[in-house]
Amino acid sequence: MPIRLPLLPADPGAPFPPAGRAHRDPNGLLAMGGDLSTARLLNAYRHGIFPWFSEGDPILWWCPDPRMVFDTASFRLPSRFRRTLRGSRWEIRADTAFHRVMDACASQPRPGQDGTWITGAMRAAYLALHRAGHAHSVEVFDGEALVGGIYGVGIGRMFFGESMFSAASGGSKAALAGLCRILARGGCPLLDAQVENPHLASLGGRRMPRADFLAEVARLAAQPAPGDLWAPRHAVFPASALAGAAVD
Repeated sequence: MPIRLPLLPADPGAPFPPAGRAHRDPNGLLAMGGDLSTARLLNAYRHGIFPWFSEGDPILWWCPDPRMVFDTASFRLPSRFRRTLRGSRWEIRADTAFHRVMDACASQPRPGQDGTWITGAMRAAYLALHRAGHAHSVEVFDGEALVGGIYGVGIGRMFFGESMFSAASGGSKAALAGLCRILARGGCPLLDAQVENPHLASLGGRRMPRADFLAEVARLAAQPAPGDLWAPRHAVFPASALAGAAVD
């Protein structure tokens, strides 16, 4: 039986359908249509909704239940990897190579996926969000070689992760840990990881009921964003600093 979805109106500020109307199968599919303008994307994220669709498909909007999240202040890397990082020469940076991180995420092979959902339209939309100060990346460099990264969207004191990649073993783990460290120090307690998978769960991601998640998004997104969260004095540091027991 075909799935029936509400079609979003042309106004990017128009309300999305209530999250409770999202489909259970596929989990969280809520609406279709609209556009990827900065105004529409910010409207979506403020309500815990994100776009995800393949090339040639209409724009699809999602709000799954449950949601996978990380508590940034208690994020902990596996002990073996922390031992590796103690002698690492990698460096964590933020917002120095946003477009490169997006391109690397788009080209990263992923089990069970044929192609990428980071289409040209998505790339242009998130680059516009980045220029507007709402999308950010955390990069892992070995010298000047980019070996890992993650990007996402920040609104107020809430951060929504979108995608991450590794070009060297552990690169995405270091990027995720670096992002959690930056967010925790800036008073941003929650990182949205969207949909549960075994890899994220192995790193400490936890399931949060959608209603609880949306309540936290409403609370955190309404707070003022930390003004210098992504400044070099906070967001550039050696990856060896991530080798402690937890984010401090």
